[in-house]
Amino acid sequence: MIDTHAHIDDPQYLDDLPGFIAQQQAEGVEAILVPGVDVSSIVPVMDVCRQFPGYLYPAIGLHPENISEDWMSQLEQIEDILKTHARDYIAIGEIGLDYHFDTTFKKEQQVALHKQTEWAMQYDLPVMIHNRDATEDCLNILKVYRGLRGVMHCFSGSNETAKRIVDMGLYLGIGGVITFKNCKLRENLVGIPLERLVLETDAPYMAPVPYRGKRNESRWMRYAASVLSEVYQTPIEHVYEVTTANAKALFRLK
Repeated sequence: MIDTHAHIDDPQYLDDLPGFIAQQQAEGVEAILVPGVDVSSIVPVMDVCRQFPGYLYPAIGLHPENISEDWMSQLEQIEDILKTHARDYIAIGEIGLDYHFDTTFKKEQQVALHKQTEWAMQYDLPVMIHNRDATEDCLNILKVYRGLRGVMHCFSGSNETAKRIVDMGLYLGIGGVITFKNCKLRENLVGIPLERLVLETDAPYMAPVPYRGKRNESRWMRYAASVLSEVYQTPIEHVYEVTTANAKALFRLK
């Protein structure tokens, strides 16, 4: 298994990071990708990833919920880092649009998504896309960039939306949400090839049933994989094999 999205730089993991990593490895997690969310996260993300090279992989980006008055300055700082250190990063992310709580910086979010997607194209990196209550705007922006590689993080949308995303050549990130009682994602994956899915956690958030409400862990991807095994009527080992190959192809992991 590869966890394509986990915030391992979160302070909740730092008291015993070596022990935490050892436990994930012992239960079949081959690698964990660690997204950035703003300028302040750059150093913490790189610090944890440098402790486990070849296992933890850093991404860099400005999360839409972190776009405020200083958004332009943050983008400039991130761009400066990419100019000299783009090869240090596995992806541009976590980026996207989020209109759920506040639309004060709606236009700025859109400009920032355009800008960061341009970086992804420039540096040949995939994107990790956060989309909440902004599907039409998000897809309308992404479709401009032909050949873009990336994943729609924490996907929980409709079947129609899923088809539109995979038709653009992007992957769907499947995590703990699919285990929730009222989640319709099982039905909404009908017609979506397993070859367009990757596993993720969004740790420490979005823990699956039966750990809902607790600090999430990469090893618990097996619960989402179990549901996918039912949806696609295939052994869970096949789900692991295909989603791992998908992650390696998307993020160009060896």
